[in-house]
Amino acid sequence: MNDKALKEEILKLKDELHVSIVAHFYQKDEVFELADYAGDSLQLAQWAAKDANPYLIFCGVGFMGQSVKILAPQKRVLMPKIACCAMARMIDVEYYHQNIQLLEKAGISKEAMVPVTYINSSAEVKAEVGKMGGYVCTSSNAKKIITKALNSGKKILFVPDRCLGQNIAKEMGLKSCIIGDGSDPKEADIICYNGFCSVHQLFDVEDIAFYRAKYPDILIATHPECKVEVCDASDFVGSTSQIIEYVTKLPQEQKVAVGTEYNMVKRLRKENTYVLSSTKPECPTMNETTLEDVYHVLLSIKEGRFENEISISEETRKWAHKALNRMFEV
Repeated sequence: MNDKALKEEILKLKDELHVSIVAHFYQKDEVFELADYAGDSLQLAQWAAKDANPYLIFCGVGFMGQSVKILAPQKRVLMPKIACCAMARMIDVEYYHQNIQLLEKAGISKEAMVPVTYINSSAEVKAEVGKMGGYVCTSSNAKKIITKALNSGKKILFVPDRCLGQNIAKEMGLKSCIIGDGSDPKEADIICYNGFCSVHQLFDVEDIAFYRAKYPDILIATHPECKVEVCDASDFVGSTSQIIEYVTKLPQEQKVAVGTEYNMVKRLRKENTYVLSSTKPECPTMNETTLEDVYHVLLSIKEGRFENEISISEETRKWAHKALNRMFEV
């Protein structure tokens, strides 16, 4: 089938089976256009959890589908591709505990830490954070969550994205360190796990200098998963949804270079919007999902096979939900 026929068949099956489709901003256009709702990871999970349809197809990466299942265990959640966020794969339960042990050897007891995990982590890691009385955060609310966690008088163990942790620490006037970077974690307020987003690491201050030299009045908007020096040199730093709001409110004639995933940037505005990189910053795992994958997962629902269905043990879900719920309470 060609793309047009495939889309028609997808929409037909979707209506017949009472299926909702959600897609992250970083998905390819042809997949993104099928969505009943599009957003960032938390927006999608919250919308999907309240959706009335019994079946949900989540076009994104694995931890996002898990987030829906944590919030709405009764819903059957399937993914066209269970693609895994590279950052989320950088930490698992074993690495999480290994890093706690390293900090204990450095003289910081487990009881003296409050863990905060970026939503870009597995349900299992979220559950471990929940067991320690910790929080989940997003890039848009990380400052608020860390402020709340610091009220305990304890140090923050921030996983898995070192850049988000460092950028928030700098914004708040706090000291940060990365586990294993040779600095003394006892001197830091926020202790960061050594993980990162491979896409947002593509952006450099040299890219900013290039655009500022070419267009003296240009604005630079970047995501807090970018390196600290890149965020420092930017005019605006914000989450995916915050970048969209910032850019779309600019006058059309205002030039802006954006440091985040390519698929989202190219949809922002047709003119005067540039990608802040000499290479194409596409997320390889977000780009795995195709129209054919969406069609086949719908077909599996019709045939009762339920391919790529997300499942989480109740024990994991319970503790991961506690960490997520602490974020919602804040």
